[in-house]
Amino acid sequence: MRLRIALATLPVVAGLVAGCGTSPPSRFYTLAATATATSTSSPQLSTLVIAVGPVTVPSVVDRPEFVVSTGPNEVRLDDFNRWASPLQDNLSRAIAENLVAILGTPRVVRFPQTLATEPDYRVAIEVRTFESTPGKSTALDAVWTVRRTKDGRTHTGRTSAREAVSGSGYDALAAAHSRAVARVSQDIANATLALHGAR
Repeated sequence: MRLRIALATLPVVAGLVAGCGTSPPSRFYTLAATATATSTSSPQLSTLVIAVGPVTVPSVVDRPEFVVSTGPNEVRLDDFNRWASPLQDNLSRAIAENLVAILGTPRVVRFPQTLATEPDYRVAIEVRTFESTPGKSTALDAVWTVRRTKDGRTHTGRTSAREAVSGSGYDALAAAHSRAVARVSQDIANATLALHGAR
């Protein structure tokens, strides 16, 4: 009797194992630096040291999974499409790389930085909205502050960027977010230039 019961359960167990094997593999994404060098870069700016961070994000998106909007007051976590690193890390890296391209200085570091001397400028960013709607659009709303360390003078601004998603996949969603981050980076670069020119 025991043998018959054990044998009878084998197809069930095999079916469960086969079912588990059909789950799609997780895919991982990063934000890309998409800004390019502009006429604002100059040899004078190449020696500037800029520290980016901290960057904060809403707790609802502070997780590895993509958080996608499914309705006015509803979101869904996608377990199979994830950020390759914490979102704050993704954002600070992309913004730092964008600033390198826009301002022409390679000396852009990320928080927490290890520098022997104080940077010339510090950038703090509070992301208030980071919305993802696959196949439709992304929305990014950020308040940022650039502070000149030598005298504490600051420039605070707000960037709201909505980008259309050019495809149905999550790679298109990440690309749209990257374009929005580039717009935030450009505004931060403009504020840095304004402070650098002010005496």
